[in-house]
Amino acid sequence: MQVNTLIIALTGGIAAGKTAVARRFEALGVHVHDADIAARKVIAPDTSGLTSVVEAFGVDVLDGTGKLDRRAMRERIFADPMARHKLEAIIHPLVREWLHDRVAVEIGPYCLLAIPLLAENLAHYRWIKHVLLVDAPESAQFDRLVLRDGIDETLARRMLAQQASRAERLALADYVIDNSGDEVALDMAVAQLHQKFLALSVQDQQ
Repeated sequence: MQVNTLIIALTGGIAAGKTAVARRFEALGVHVHDADIAARKVIAPDTSGLTSVVEAFGVDVLDGTGKLDRRAMRERIFADPMARHKLEAIIHPLVREWLHDRVAVEIGPYCLLAIPLLAENLAHYRWIKHVLLVDAPESAQFDRLVLRDGIDETLARRMLAQQASRAERLALADYVIDNSGDEVALDMAVAQLHQKFLALSVQDQQ
């Protein structure tokens, strides 16, 4: 794929703080293309993606407005690994296509692709140049997940268990932001990496 910008993946475990980091980069003028947003768009009403999901799981996966009942589907797929794999086989290729389309028209020095499940799908993202990991202790992820999503502890543990391990994510990272500290530390880490990535983008163009 021919692109005119440096592509950096932003990843991390669930509730590690990827969104907080992404917002800070966006405040610096960096474009962030989010796989979670893509996953919602590619299965919006009247899309081929949603049609495929309904064909695979039945019309009872829809809510009263014709949209995917995301909460019910999440509970279903994290209780049934086969259902999760079936859903991912539909959505992930569409998400990659969506991200490709955004990167293809980028003209800035660099952009970020926020991909939560990068470690699980790295073979499909060989065109990414660098990986930035937002890291946090699993205990912090658990507490944030329960509080953020209002879910019970059993579902939270199941969701964490079905993702790549912290060690696996650290192994693929080129850069790591430790998000176990305060917001000032996070601001500083993002500012420093922004300058680093600008320098890398210049090298990449040479």
